[in-house]
Amino acid sequence: MSDKIILPTPTPSPGTIMLQADPQPIEIDWHRAAVLVMDMQNAFVSKGGMYDLRGIDISGSQKIIEPIIQINGTARKKGIKIVYIVMLYSPDLHDVGGPNSPNWYKGMLTTYREHPEWEGKLLTRGTWGAEIIEPLKPQESDIVMEKHRYSAFFGTGLDAMLMAYNIKYLVCTGVVTNVCVEATIRDAYYHDYFPVLVADATANTGPPSIQDATIFNVQQYYGWVTNTKNILKAMAAS
Repeated sequence: MSDKIILPTPTPSPGTIMLQADPQPIEIDWHRAAVLVMDMQNAFVSKGGMYDLRGIDISGSQKIIEPIIQINGTARKKGIKIVYIVMLYSPDLHDVGGPNSPNWYKGMLTTYREHPEWEGKLLTRGTWGAEIIEPLKPQESDIVMEKHRYSAFFGTGLDAMLMAYNIKYLVCTGVVTNVCVEATIRDAYYHDYFPVLVADATANTGPPSIQDATIFNVQQYYGWVTNTKNILKAMAAS
């Protein structure tokens, strides 16, 4: 007897479009979908920004600019909401958590204390480093949501805003795949959204295996993984 399990071929419901993805296709109602563009800010993506100054390779982040431009352009034509997520801190760092928070000792926060001369290149509200990169500047119809931790859901109004717009499906793009993007996808799953990671519109830090690890986690446990071509095709068909 064969151990092979044959799954039924999915049939789209009226009003939805089948998106090709892994580990299986997913039906999406684009009237209830939003594109999340995470942390595409000068500090993380641009030459002379915080990551570049710290010696972190930003070439992968720059490669995903064009795919996100394409996704955003098609989404706007279709009336699909675009939500920009930005990491920002106040000049006095009161929203960091202070020495009693592990956030104070991890990742980018050490840069504030080690390199105060980089002030304008960091993530302080109102500085160049905190701004969304020029090619992806939000338009009037877009939403910009600030956060102070890795997940876009933690301590923000994202969940309430998505519910207000009756959003259920999240197309996830931006940086970095293995930190803020994955943290947001995990929380989206916990909040009963359907997250879709666009693998070629997200970029990680570290070796390629890090990107592969997040793709594996999302495929197996938290959502679905697809590419820009599939997203554009499904949006166009909606």
